[in-house]
Parts: sequence; C-alpha cells; structure tokens
Amino acid sequence: MPSNPKPNQDAFVSPAAVVASSATLAAGVRVWDGSHVEADAVVGPETLVGRGVTIGAGVAVGRRCKIQNAALVYGPAVIGAGVFVGPGAILTNDNVPRAVNPDGTVKGTTDWKPAPVIVEEGASIGAGATCVAPVRIGRWAMVAAGAVVTRDVPDHALVAGVPARRVGWVGRTGARLVRMDGDALTCPDTGDRFRLTEAGDQIEVTR
Repeated sequence: MPSNPKPNQDAFVSPAAVVASSATLAAGVRVWDGSHVEADAVVGPETLVGRGVTIGAGVAVGRRCKIQNAALVYGPAVIGAGVFVGPGAILTNDNVPRAVNPDGTVKGTTDWKPAPVIVEEGASIGAGATCVAPVRIGRWAMVAAGAVVTRDVPDHALVAGVPARRVGWVGRTGARLVRMDGDALTCPDTGDRFRLTEAGDQIEVTR
C-alpha cells in the first residue's frame, strides 16, 4: 500500500502516513502521522484524520469531519458530513467475529460479510466509544465517551453506558435540550424547537 502516489494537490498527507493508491482524498483533507487510509476509501473535503487512525477499506467519510487520534473506522462504514469521531473510538464491522471457521481453517475475506456502522450528519462519537455494526447513529446525535452502542441511536439523542442507552436529547451545538410545555423541547443555544413523538423515543424539528 504505497503512500499516496497520486496525491490531491490540495490535500496534505504526512510522510509518515500510508494511503492506498485506490483511496480518494478530496481537497483540504489532512492525514497525520501513522495513519492508514486503505483501499477504495473516500475522504471528503476539509476532513481531518488525526495521528494513528485507521480508515478501513471501502469507508466513506463526508466533508468537514474530525477523526481524532487512534480512532479505528472499519469498512464499509459510512460517515456523514460534519461528524466527530473521538480519540480511540472504534467503528466495528463484524458482530460475530471469529479467527477460524468451524473446520479450523483460518477465515478468509470470503468467509464473512462485513456490516456497516452508519453515522449521520453532525453526530459525535465520544472518546473510547465502540459502535458495534450493524448500527446507525442519527443526525446530530451524541455518543458519550466509553459507551458501547449496540442498537440504533435516534436523531439528536444523547446515549451513554454499556450497553448505551438514551439519557437525553441534544441540539446542534451539543447542548442538552430543555423541556418546555407538554412534548415540546428547545435548544438553549440556538432556539431550535423540537417535539417528542407519541412514543417518546424520537424527536422532530418544529422550527
């Protein structure tokens, strides 16, 4: 896996990073020391890839993301625009991992089917959190540091713990939403307003 033999002139790749020749780096991407961007991965404009990061084969990363030091993002993960992936966070691709088949032979690439973690626009994955595929993290959701996500996270939800459970709702700045009358909530920073669904497990933007 040669170090970016055909670099985008508007991207920066540290000499100590390794980028596959089939990977695509958009303008403004920065890839720092010790990071690997593997085959057929795509990294969108103005995204920062910190030190010691793995962007696995076939991963798609959107624009203006921050993937912090030592994060491991395994393919076929899909990361939307403006996503934060904290230091040491892990996005897996196999929830029943085995090194060998039942007959004792070493598993090869055709002996299992990778599953994606999908992280929607604006969401944040805290430091040391693990997202176990297949799972979807909704828009502007926030996963607390050290959480283990094993089921889908709704838009704007704040989840924490092992396994992760919803402990609140957050706005686009990350501030917790404030309960108003009835099923209405508001963001103290932006004034955005939301409404809880009838089941109480989702919220919808009202303004």
